[in-house]
Amino acid sequence: MQPLSEEPADIDRYDIDYRNWLADAIRLLRSDENRSSDTHLLAVPLPADWGIDLYLKDESTHPTGSLKHRLARSLFLFGLCNGWIKPDRPVIEASSGSTAISEAYFARLIGVPFVAVMAKSTSRQKVDLITSYGGTCHFVDNQGDVYSAAAELARTTGGHYMDQFTYAERATDWRGNNNIAESIFEQLRLERFPDPAWVVATAGTGGTSATIARYIRYSGRATGVCVADPENSAFFTSWHQRDASATSGSGSRIEGIGRPRVEPSFIPSCIDRMMRVPDAAAMAAIRLLERLLSRRVGASTGTGLWAALQIVSEMREQGRTGSIVGLICDGGERYLDKYYSAEWLRNEGLDIEPYVQRLDDFMLTGVLAPSPE
Repeated sequence: MQPLSEEPADIDRYDIDYRNWLADAIRLLRSDENRSSDTHLLAVPLPADWGIDLYLKDESTHPTGSLKHRLARSLFLFGLCNGWIKPDRPVIEASSGSTAISEAYFARLIGVPFVAVMAKSTSRQKVDLITSYGGTCHFVDNQGDVYSAAAELARTTGGHYMDQFTYAERATDWRGNNNIAESIFEQLRLERFPDPAWVVATAGTGGTSATIARYIRYSGRATGVCVADPENSAFFTSWHQRDASATSGSGSRIEGIGRPRVEPSFIPSCIDRMMRVPDAAAMAAIRLLERLLSRRVGASTGTGLWAALQIVSEMREQGRTGSIVGLICDGGERYLDKYYSAEWLRNEGLDIEPYVQRLDDFMLTGVLAPSPE
């Protein structure tokens, strides 16, 4: 997909002022990366006699509090180097929240306006974070309308539609350059199982799973990549049926992951396995992690954690040892009125207690009954 805005008449590529602005904008982005590119790899306590180590890459410690900080920086660098982002012209994004928060941060850093197009159901905490970085929010009734609304705003304002769902997998340097995969393997280098059996991710754009899978293959490792997908997402159906046209009517209730359509950045051929995780299981998993690490996290993390624990159970059954890596995508403080709210769970018809009990049993026995795949 080509950018929707034409070259503004007031931008002269031979103008030294424009070139200086561009060089400084890129310097600011690279400077932020130099200060904050890496994050911690946390060990999740499991019984020592299981012989299995579980780690979570804590992406919530980025300056904007989520995995999407890496993506937003890459998208801005991609847009600037391609000449798509212009001084004083708005950057517009279709986002359920976390990408928009990070893009608002980078837009403020380089001094351009930012508009996030999102569903009205987006959590209030995320909306507040976007506006705190100087961004504005444009709401639509249905999640599936964000794409056309963002494209139309770009057309009418002369701005640039960032389009994370198209460009996520190509804007990130998957061969290295301290991407998330390279960072994970460097941090595992001195562990007892430095090459994990599996890395478990979730998919919103598909960019993270593509980056991790490509890096693993490029670096000559046999680590598997599993993508955990929530209810009402098209990704699992598409991967399972090999049907790129698959859709789901409502889209996921888990912000940041699961989409009503298969996004262009989702590369199914990179992925070794997918699991569909019930939303109630994800809600139970974030409560378990709060007990284990004294940390609240978002439900996208819970979705991936449930899948990772299921793999732990399988490895135990098979008598295998090794390590597994998952992701902390963002912090739970963004979802206090949703995933941590008993009222919200009731209104959504989510009964998490059976899954809470299954996780309690798992911590005692190492056995977790599988979710349907």
